[in-house]
Amino acid sequence: MLDGLYKVEYGVNDAFGRSIMCLHEGKLLGGNSAFAHLGTYRFQGDEVIGEVITERHNDDPHYKPLMGTDNAAISVRGKASVTGIRFEGEAAPRPGALFWANLTKLDEAALPPVGEVGPDGIVNGLYSIHIRALDGIDGGLSGVMLLLDGRILGGDAFFYYLGAYSSADGRWKGEILNQEHTPAVGENPVFGGHDVGIGFSGTCHETGAELEAAALAGKRSLRLTATLKLMRRA
Repeated sequence: MLDGLYKVEYGVNDAFGRSIMCLHEGKLLGGNSAFAHLGTYRFQGDEVIGEVITERHNDDPHYKPLMGTDNAAISVRGKASVTGIRFEGEAAPRPGALFWANLTKLDEAALPPVGEVGPDGIVNGLYSIHIRALDGIDGGLSGVMLLLDGRILGGDAFFYYLGAYSSADGRWKGEILNQEHTPAVGENPVFGGHDVGIGFSGTCHETGAELEAAALAGKRSLRLTATLKLMRRA
């Protein structure tokens, strides 16, 4: 069973990137601080066949597209092992170049008990999330988050999120543990080097959500706000 949360290292020619990816019932849903990865996978004999497109969710020009374009179609095939999947294939913007991706499964033991979702609760799907620190602190991060029947799985190039939520009547609340999958010291001065526990509440609608949160990063307590935008239903 391949379903779960993975960290991903990938490249084409001399370009290299990182992200997270959720595999769920034939869907590939993931991304990083600037791009969402949306696709499907299927089995063909002992191989895993994947088709993915990239889509920008963060307009910050600091984040450059790996393929030289914001939207790219990628076709891959590979084999699964005990620890993950090795894919190879091609990306439409770079004809003739080898695209590769190593997916390593992340430990989901810290996932809290799932919450309940009632009428007018938040929609299952992959969301972009943009988090901003409050109280005059210059910090924050962006990434992607899969919300699925009371579970939260997500992350970016350095962090991954495990959490749970409850939602009904246009509101939601929950908890998230933000952990590193790749060392981020120097990349993010607020969250780098810490496991960050976050409790939140907010409002939701058909295409997204807002939240306010309190986070504990080491001995530092932070107030945060975040906006979520639905990229693909799950």
